[in-house]
This record gives sequence, structure tokens and C-alpha cells, in this order.
Amino acid sequence: MLDVHRLIVLRSVVETGSIQAAAAHLGYTPSAISQHVAALQRETGTVLMERVGRGIRPTEAGRLLASHARRIQGQISAAETALADLRTGRTQHLVVRYFATAGAVLIPPIMAEFGRRFPGVRVDLRLGKGLGNEGADAEILVLPGTAGVPAGFRGIHLLDDPYVVVLPPNHPLTGEDEVELARLEREPWIDNESPSTLCREIVLDACGAVGFTPHFAVEAHDYSSAVAFAAAGLGVTVVPRLALSAISAGDLACRPVIRPALHREIYVVVKEHAMDQPTLAAFVAMLRTAASDRGAAGGR
Repeated sequence: MLDVHRLIVLRSVVETGSIQAAAAHLGYTPSAISQHVAALQRETGTVLMERVGRGIRPTEAGRLLASHARRIQGQISAAETALADLRTGRTQHLVVRYFATAGAVLIPPIMAEFGRRFPGVRVDLRLGKGLGNEGADAEILVLPGTAGVPAGFRGIHLLDDPYVVVLPPNHPLTGEDEVELARLEREPWIDNESPSTLCREIVLDACGAVGFTPHFAVEAHDYSSAVAFAAAGLGVTVVPRLALSAISAGDLACRPVIRPALHREIYVVVKEHAMDQPTLAAFVAMLRTAASDRGAAGGR
């Protein structure tokens, strides 16, 4: 492995044009500069500087390594600046991953305030790709508690999102304030999640607990389509209340599901070592406030 310090010395020699000038620039003796260059030549097995009259000039290999040294120094400088910014809350970039209904409802309300407090910070919003994605500073997702959060990460609870049943127009249950899950047993159901998702399993497990398996007459795999099918009278669909805040349910009756009361747990997961980073901490705090306000408002 090449010695970075020797590469920096070589760069100085190449760019200043002499051992003496490089020594003056770096604060070394000419002898120390010569020793570093000689050691780098032994290390690479390549002649890096050649004599021309009373002076020296870099070989093609010397110019190549000097060019790489320039880039390496630039990267080191950028890393030092980024680290200093991170420590003082001047981080210029956050990546936040989310799932669609949470992103549409929880994130937009906080972005204006975040932008005012941290005008130089760019926030990139990306659809989630799984817990602990290396490319994210924070990820909003549904979890069955924090037991599944891997080591090195922390799950912070945002809110419990209850499920409601969306009923077709003029359905007999529209006169009810709440709907027991068992009363939906004989209804045609409209699916609204992809198979094997946690949100879908929450509903299926609850149905199994009261003794039935839903008959899915329509396969939609997204909330907006499912609600549209319900509006057309094709069946009922059971959706998280937060999802209804992100789509239009029109004049459809939406009733809380009880016995059992279903809900999904929404968390934001962040890396433990980044918890005290000021811009990330502020973003998470704003997110928690938005979630608390959403919960206090009953998801309306």
C-alpha cells in the first residue's frame, strides 16, 4: 500500500519543480524531502524523478502519482470538512427513506420549518428499501415493535396508526359509529397491499383471530385503487387511517374497526452513532411532533 504522506511530498516536488522549493513549502529539510521521494521510488519499484542538468523533472510515473496525490488530498480535505460540519450541525445533506403513506402525510408539513432552520442542508427523500439501508440517515417504516431493529440502530416510535373499514355507498354498516371485524366476514373484500407485507399480515392475523379468512373479490395492492373499487360498490377495504389522509375517499363512510381494534406501529429508525448529529436530531424531533399532532387529531 502506498504511503499517503510520501505521495503528498512527491506532489509538492512535482508542482514546485525542485527539492528545495518543496522543502520550503512543506517545512522540511531538502534531505528529508529527498529521503521521502527515494523511499516512494523503492516502494513502487519505479523511477519517479529524473535529473536534467542541475535540476530534476518528474517521469511519467511521477506525474501520474502526483495527479492521484492531488485527488487524495482533495478527498481528505472534503472528509475533514464534512466531519467538522457533522460535529457542529452544519451537515449539508440528509437522506431520508420512507414508505408512501407516511411520506405523503408526515414529511411535507415539517419541510418548510426544517428549511428555515437549516437553509444550507439538502434533504433527499427516497422510498424505503428495508431496515438499516446503508444509504439513509433515517428511515420511516412499519415495525412489530423494536425487537427486530438490528444492533447499531435505534427505532423511535412515531405513532400507532389504527385501521378503518371503507364501506361502499349505501352499505348497511354506514349507520354504525364503529364496525366489529367479525361483521365483515361475509363481505367481498378488496385487497390493498402486496402479499407478505406486515400491514397485510396485521389484518389477516386479526381476521384469523376472530375465526375467518377474508374473501378477496378484488386485488388492488394499493390504497387509492382499493378505495376507488369500494366507491364503485365492489366490496369493503380495511386500510390504515393515515393512508386515507394521503388519498381521497370522497364521501365514502370510513368507520373504525373494533374487536379487535387494529393498528400498525410506525417508527423512524436511525443509526445509533448519528443520534446526536444536530440536523438529523432536529429532523427526527420535527417528525415526532408531526406524528404526535397527527395522532392527536385522530388522523383526520
